Amino acid sequence: LKPDIIDIMAQTTSSVALFYTLVACLKVATVTAVKTITLGQDIDYPPYAFQTADGELAGFGKDFADGMSAMCEDIDIKVVKESWANCWSSEGGGRLGAKLANASDTSLDGCMTYTHGQGVRDTFADFTDAMLNDNKAAGLLTLLDSDGKPKVTGLSDLSGKTLIDVGGWAPTSDGLSIVTNKCTSEKYSPDYEVVVANGDIANDVAMQMLRDGEGDAIFIYADQVEEYSACPAGSTWNCTLWEGFGTEVAYVQTGQFGHAMNGTTLSLSRKGSGIRELLRPCMQSFMLTKEYYDICVKHDLAGVCYANEFFGDDATVGGKYDLPTNKQTGDCSDGYCPCPVTSDDSPPVAGAPLETDPIAPLETDPTSGSTTVLVGTSLLMTSSIMWLSASLM
Repeated sequence: LKPDIIDIMAQTTSSVALFYTLVACLKVATVTAVKTITLGQDIDYPPYAFQTADGELAGFGKDFADGMSAMCEDIDIKVVKESWANCWSSEGGGRLGAKLANASDTSLDGCMTYTHGQGVRDTFADFTDAMLNDNKAAGLLTLLDSDGKPKVTGLSDLSGKTLIDVGGWAPTSDGLSIVTNKCTSEKYSPDYEVVVANGDIANDVAMQMLRDGEGDAIFIYADQVEEYSACPAGSTWNCTLWEGFGTEVAYVQTGQFGHAMNGTTLSLSRKGSGIRELLRPCMQSFMLTKEYYDICVKHDLAGVCYANEFFGDDATVGGKYDLPTNKQTGDCSDGYCPCPVTSDDSPPVAGAPLETDPIAPLETDPTSGSTTVLVGTSLLMTSSIMWLSASLM
């Protein structure tokens, strides 16, 4: 061949080789274009976020994130230990924690296992779709006296009371204006004071404040005492503080779901950050898998997971903490007080007899807590008529 033809062929061969090299590089770039998302969790929120006896991060949230990373090629979720205070703070009535609020801080994209609450949380944060159904009831926890009677009863409208808010945690204090009293079916009076329990283990601080008389009741998750009093290996809270459930402390309100817009979410993030949108497609796919079902069973949450084709009849219902107070029975000895007939800190129920009236049996409406005189009124009316008749004769 002539030299000029050889040169043209060489140039062509070189161009083709370069072309295929570029195509290969683009393929590699496409495959490896993985978005790393860093989500934080603390270690005092079982079974959602805690640590093992060996100090390893654990919980439903981490298992969910790890499952997504294993399944979806375009995202890699890195779970790190982070103080809840850097995620959400109760300061100023509620706002993002310092790290999430700082757009220039790239060390944290979001925080896991937060309840999508109504009010201030929804105003300042983006939430992913829920991993679990509306599963976190609120309640009111108070002290019991030596006779097993609660300091604040289920009939109280909280007027003049001091309520303790667990700093950085749901239910947030503004939720008190959203939920209803499950004994009276009415909203609470706005005439109460809120004090915030802040600290590394805010629930411990709140419980100590209650025991020290710094508040009348704690507005808190209705399952919190059961979770903390179980004191599993690796617990970071003061287990001793949570002893005496049903003898020293008890809930006088339970089953208050109105504070939340949705259940437990994978991520709370800064408004407009785009984290919710990045996670959504993989979340939706993962929740259709057997792996999702398996972690629901592992953490005993099958009853509040979103059922897919792998769920059978093994789903469990919630505990007594999910029942509204007007469905609780017995006394306060199991830690869950029923609605009382009367209350020392509430006005007498209309139509109720005097405590000294020995002949007036009562019928209590378990839904409203109202009391009606059945027999006593009839006997009193009959006696009055007989006396009037005798006077006229």
